[in-house]
Amino acid sequence: MKLKEVNRTAMQAWSPAQQHPIYLATGTSAQQLDATFSTSASLEIFKLDLSDPSLDMKSCATFSSSHRYHKLIWGPHNMTSGERASGVLIAGGENGNVILYDPAKIIAGDTEVIIAQKDKHTGPVRALDINVFQTNLVASGANESEIYIWDLNSFATPMTPGVKTQPLEDISCIAWNRQVPHILASASPSGRATVWDLRKNEPIIKVSDHNNRMHCSGLAWHPDVATQMVLASEDDRLPVIQMWDLRFASSPLRVIESHTRGILAIAWSTADSELLLSCGKDAKILCSNPNTGEVLYELPTKTQWCFDIQWCPRNPAVLSAASFDGQISIYSIMGSSTDGLRQKQVDQFSSPFGNLDPFGAGQPLPPLQLPQQTTPQSLVLPLKKPPKWIQRPVGASFAFGGKLVTFENAKSQQQPGVEQLQHHHVFVSQVVTEKEFLARSSQLQEALQSESFVSYCQKKIDTASADFERNVWAFLKVNFEEDSRVKYLGLLGYKKDDLRKKITSTMNNEGLVDADLKETFSESDESVPDKGDEGHTMEKQFLEEGMNDCKQETGDLRSAKKTFNISVIGDVDGLITQALLMGDFESAVDLCLHNNRMADAIILAIAGGQELLSRTQEKYFARMQSKITRLITAVVTKNWKEIVQSCDLQNWREALAAVLTYAKPDEFAALCDLLGNRLESEGDSLLQTQACLCYICASNVEKLIACWTKAQDGNSPLSLQDLIEKIVILRKAVQLTQASDPNAVGALLAEKMSQYANLLASQGSIAAALTFLPANTNQSNIILLRDRLFRAQGELPVGQESFKFERQPIPKGQAAPVAGQMQRPQAPAQQYYQQGDSPPPPGFVRPAVANPSVQPPASHIYSQAGTRPGYPQRPQNGWNDPPVLNRAAKKKVPDNFLPPVPITSPIMNPLVDPQSQAALAPPTGAPIFKTPHVPAGQPVLQGGCSPAPQSLGPCIMPPAVAKPSTEEAPGAPVGNAIQLVQALPTEKITKKPIPEEHLILKTAFEALIQRCLLSASDPQTKRKLDDANKRLEFLYDKLREQTLSPTIISGLHNIVKSIETRDYQEGLNIHTHIVSTSNFSETSAFMPVLKVVLTQANKLCV
Repeated sequence: MKLKEVNRTAMQAWSPAQQHPIYLATGTSAQQLDATFSTSASLEIFKLDLSDPSLDMKSCATFSSSHRYHKLIWGPHNMTSGERASGVLIAGGENGNVILYDPAKIIAGDTEVIIAQKDKHTGPVRALDINVFQTNLVASGANESEIYIWDLNSFATPMTPGVKTQPLEDISCIAWNRQVPHILASASPSGRATVWDLRKNEPIIKVSDHNNRMHCSGLAWHPDVATQMVLASEDDRLPVIQMWDLRFASSPLRVIESHTRGILAIAWSTADSELLLSCGKDAKILCSNPNTGEVLYELPTKTQWCFDIQWCPRNPAVLSAASFDGQISIYSIMGSSTDGLRQKQVDQFSSPFGNLDPFGAGQPLPPLQLPQQTTPQSLVLPLKKPPKWIQRPVGASFAFGGKLVTFENAKSQQQPGVEQLQHHHVFVSQVVTEKEFLARSSQLQEALQSESFVSYCQKKIDTASADFERNVWAFLKVNFEEDSRVKYLGLLGYKKDDLRKKITSTMNNEGLVDADLKETFSESDESVPDKGDEGHTMEKQFLEEGMNDCKQETGDLRSAKKTFNISVIGDVDGLITQALLMGDFESAVDLCLHNNRMADAIILAIAGGQELLSRTQEKYFARMQSKITRLITAVVTKNWKEIVQSCDLQNWREALAAVLTYAKPDEFAALCDLLGNRLESEGDSLLQTQACLCYICASNVEKLIACWTKAQDGNSPLSLQDLIEKIVILRKAVQLTQASDPNAVGALLAEKMSQYANLLASQGSIAAALTFLPANTNQSNIILLRDRLFRAQGELPVGQESFKFERQPIPKGQAAPVAGQMQRPQAPAQQYYQQGDSPPPPGFVRPAVANPSVQPPASHIYSQAGTRPGYPQRPQNGWNDPPVLNRAAKKKVPDNFLPPVPITSPIMNPLVDPQSQAALAPPTGAPIFKTPHVPAGQPVLQGGCSPAPQSLGPCIMPPAVAKPSTEEAPGAPVGNAIQLVQALPTEKITKKPIPEEHLILKTAFEALIQRCLLSASDPQTKRKLDDANKRLEFLYDKLREQTLSPTIISGLHNIVKSIETRDYQEGLNIHTHIVSTSNFSETSAFMPVLKVVLTQANKLCV
């Protein structure tokens, strides 16, 4: 593909690879004249700007020279030291001159640009080359076998490689070896090539063709093999490129005969030794593989010869070619397009006329249009092999299980004349990035295998850095010990021995020590309100008064007489006495309560029975209002739910202690969950973290996961390890103490366990990942992960078929599955059904045919999600059209029912003569075509066929129904097809249950709607919510059928999490993400309704 062009009759030289940007130097060519017959000469530098789409190259600088040039090269001498910013430009003149230019000064516009020049040679200097190892050494060749070696550091006196070769002849080309720095080769038009050793200062070998027709026009050394070189012939009788190996110098190693006329120049790519450029008198520029002689690429050129061709050192895909028509073209071998060149030719043709009519009318002309080509353009084929510079020398890719696959190219020894195949070394290594994570995971696995849970928890307590972490592990440890409730109380700071000591000390009239009142259960992130000295004084005074009263009463009893008086006078005591004498305990209790004699009332109520005692307690609690009245009420009435629901959350520890002390086993977990929910919903983050302790007491793993995930902000592997350690230990405790199902896994637990297993697998712990992966779940991502884990171990999953992701073949003429229908992997048992085999599985049906004796082809078996060929289909006007199945009629179908012929039958169906119609009609005595009985809920095919698995015979259809109409109006009913469906009898629908792991979706959404209904006061809002509750059945049906994609199901579970945390705005954000990334037809039935529910919940703050 042509990139740029320069209209100059000149020699060319690319800037060195170290130079950026890329420049192209041109010098006026000797012994060539342009159309103006100008004899002036110049040295010009152009900049290669590939971002500019035009073909013109920007000229950076021009230097008028008194010399014309036979050869031009640009070397990197002194570029690294900074002395020459752009290197040295070396030119070979027509009068034996070798001139050194400073290209940096030329670009800057200076007048003194010549560094040095010498006219040591005899005749024109046609050959120049720079040593690639020592860039200060330049070789030049001219007439009479003159070869000089110039040192750019001391340019005054050149060296010679040895004695001149005989007979004397012109040196047409010269080249330094690419592998050995002291080897130099030269060639002459006679076809002889000489190899010089500068250390010996003599020629070491001469190469020549025996047919004497080889006129050498080009010489190049192999970039990789030190002993190989190529020679090009300019003779039209022998237009070949000879490849020589100095180890077998008797004859050419290979002869490339790609050109039809003499070759004028060659260039061997230093970036890829299998790319050799050549241009000849046949006006072709070819890129060949010198090892095989195959032409890999032919550049699109015109009919002019090119006399010089060069690769760009910095951009290996770019090359330049100078032609005799006064043009230097820049090409790329990575593409092929000539449109830009043709358009430029058109522009050049029309530009002299401007934009006006050249014939004097003065009217603007439309742009010149290219004529339409009647013959196809000749296509330029791309490069047949990828060049080495775009091949990856190294590569790496991560694989499942933390494996890293890397490769690197192996350097192989070059064999003469043999195309080398690229060899690679491939390495597979295990990458571990989370060493601490793996170490902790190993400790957890050891504890699970040895069942040393108590010691594991104790080790965690000892190594915990935070008080809260230490308390959590202490609570988990209690689960494995006896009398766990008492030890929970001890962790909360309530120990019977300490309390007994305090009471004894007080009863003995001893002073209270401040240290005795300190809490033994403390947390760094929880502060308990200090009662202060006032609390201590009140407690002491109360106990002292009680002691004094007790002593006084004891003394009174001792001094009492043995006889007493029963008074029945009219005061309160007398009335109480009378009531007691008559056995009226209720009246006596009422009198005591009226006279505020509470103790007497309670004592008498005990004697009056349980019912009276209960009523008396209620009256007592209603009258007495103290700090501990509600606590006493709960203790007496055993109503701990009221305490948990109504207590100040700053006293959550006391509430949990009361539940631990008094709650029955069947209500203990529910009360702990209730207290945890209150703490979790509180705005204080310190209280939210304490909810984890409540969930540990309740052994509620799911709630613990949700609370911990919300409280601990972090997605690092170590934070997941922290959570998994607590989950696994708590589950083990629940299994040991409550005899629960060890395989029961909730949705959140399955999600976290799958994340943990995936992380273990990414670190190479495949076996450990399998032990933690949930076993009894139907979630597709977990099943897929288990399949990959087993395959990584070289096994197949136990008890299940491995995933098979195969393309389902679609028969010719059948439409693809409906958009949005998820194609689940089919089990191997669900293969195409052939007639005569076992009945098809659910979802696969047999097509109806007119002739029952003809077997339906296997290609007509299809899934019920796809379009069913062979049956008339009801046209759909839009995505919201109701399906045909909803058109169920209530009329009973008569036994002799025969569907009428549609009114379109004579028009849309081909004409049939009466005899053929009679032949197709059912014979006498044959069963009349009847609509089969199909249970409601199963798909009914238009035309009356049922997909029931028990149907062993094909469905017989009338001729009028067997061929669908193709020209009906959109939305028009399809004749008898709809009538048949309307005639189906209705039957009670039995729905499948929702899978257990998705049941939380239904529970959460229905509970949210009920909360919104209780809070809503607007009738319109209530109607919306009622309608939403009904329309969510579409979602539940899809859950039953398991037709939702894993992405949507995961998003719905995330919405449920936001509902549990009452973060409805986050739920709406998740809703928006699901809708924007999923198929509209898959979610349109329920996602708008779900948005209404979340919006109302956010508005009502339920």
